[in-house]
Amino acid sequence: MALGIIIHISVGSEKRTEFFSEEFLRIGSDETCDLQIHTKQLDSTGVWLQLENTEGVFRITDFDAAIGLTVNGKPIRRFIAIADGDVIDIPETDISLGFFALEEKPSLIATKRADPYIAPFISEAALDAAATPQRDDAKAFLREFVRELSREISWTTKAIVLVLAIGFLSGILYLGYAVSSELAQARRQAEDQREMISRLENQLGQTSHQLGELDKTNRDLMKTVSLAPNLRVEYGNAICLIVGVYDLVDRSSGRVLRYQDPYAIQPSPYEPPSEGEVPMSANPFGVLTTEGSGSPVEYDFIGTGFHVGDGYIVTNRHVLQPWTEDDIVKTMMRNSNGRARIKRLEIYFPNLPQPFPLRVLQTSSREDLAVASIEKGQLPEDLPVIPLETDSEASTIGKTVVTMGYPSGPDRLLAMVDDEEANSINRRFGNSRQALIQFLAQSRKIAPLTTQGAITDLDTRRIVHDARTAEGGSGAPLFGQTGKVIGVNFGVFTENTAVNMAVPISYAIELLRKTGWLPPEERPGGPAGQNQVAATNANTSVTVMKPQ
Repeated sequence: MALGIIIHISVGSEKRTEFFSEEFLRIGSDETCDLQIHTKQLDSTGVWLQLENTEGVFRITDFDAAIGLTVNGKPIRRFIAIADGDVIDIPETDISLGFFALEEKPSLIATKRADPYIAPFISEAALDAAATPQRDDAKAFLREFVRELSREISWTTKAIVLVLAIGFLSGILYLGYAVSSELAQARRQAEDQREMISRLENQLGQTSHQLGELDKTNRDLMKTVSLAPNLRVEYGNAICLIVGVYDLVDRSSGRVLRYQDPYAIQPSPYEPPSEGEVPMSANPFGVLTTEGSGSPVEYDFIGTGFHVGDGYIVTNRHVLQPWTEDDIVKTMMRNSNGRARIKRLEIYFPNLPQPFPLRVLQTSSREDLAVASIEKGQLPEDLPVIPLETDSEASTIGKTVVTMGYPSGPDRLLAMVDDEEANSINRRFGNSRQALIQFLAQSRKIAPLTTQGAITDLDTRRIVHDARTAEGGSGAPLFGQTGKVIGVNFGVFTENTAVNMAVPISYAIELLRKTGWLPPEERPGGPAGQNQVAATNANTSVTVMKPQ
């Protein structure tokens, strides 16, 4: 027989357990209800549910159909009995009521089987809760539940559970140790692999560097071998043959100086005197005059120059002023109060039949250098521009050099043709060097000689090399391994043709800047720009034939 009913109320996060032993039990939000639930989730007020204890069984005698009560998820009906474990819910709310019956055990009949729905400790907890309503029912319930559960479990079960727990923890610890050991070993292997990879990368880098150095050496070797032919193809047409004629005039009157004997033959300063010939310094014709019908004192000269852009030509001072290096001519001028005067000065480029007039712009008083120019309007469109080296490290002892010029003048040019043709040309033009050179130009036979060597010595003002050259090669460019000009040839030792000298190109660049020349990177419009002041400078050249 039921002594009462235990109701477990759940409203949201709030939970509570109550015991009721009344015959009639009303549940709702009204103040007259035995179990009052106040919530804003329902608009309905009053009695939601009414229970009646009939012969020890609680039945539903009345309910508010508007709120849609359900029993174990099914619609509620009147007069149904409430069994242990039934749950009444209010849909669309978090209000839930769980019911447990508290029964009086019979005194004559006993059983060892536990109550299938409610343990004795629940009854005791419910009675305690009814006697002391101020206690925390949830805590008391949980405490009694754990105590009863502990009493119900046998020591054998507890021992088995303990052994299983110890085994489980031991397995977990073993697995953790094994995993940790495997991870540590994997990390060691990874470190070893990384170290090995690092060593292999270093070896690969060293091998790559060695291959790069070998490749660089091969390229340098191939570049050295092909340096002269490549430069000849690229810049050979910018190497010009300088041809000129000068005479001697009286310093005061400007009249032409002549030999006193009209039958005197003018010696060539470029040829050694024949055996038994009297030197000019002792020749009675060494004293010149402006009177009479003697032959005028005239000399022709040749040399080499090269084009550096916008019609500017670089060469030696002694090429454009050959009298300054001729002791015989200087003696004649001193004895006759004379000075030199250029009558004609022109240049020939390879593959171009016509000569170009040349104007002297600037000469160096210290270095054997000079700058001249041709009129910009006459400048061939496809004339190459020879680059000048500005890096001082490009000139070091042992590096390969190439020179291009016109050593020995027309004689070397004639040596390049067949003997029969050379003899025929000599018979026709042998008496006139000017006519011979003009013929060679029209026949497209003017071409510079290219020789290769190495730097044997140098200082701040001289580059010594062994690229072969000769007279007429003065003013020729000296190319370095970079393919740019590092110097200007100016001298050769006649006793040892393997020892030649050049002026460093830095002095030529300084002299060029004085004339208004600009390097390609500084010209208007960039490297392809043209120097706009070339024509102006050509009209304001420096006169170099001053009376001495």
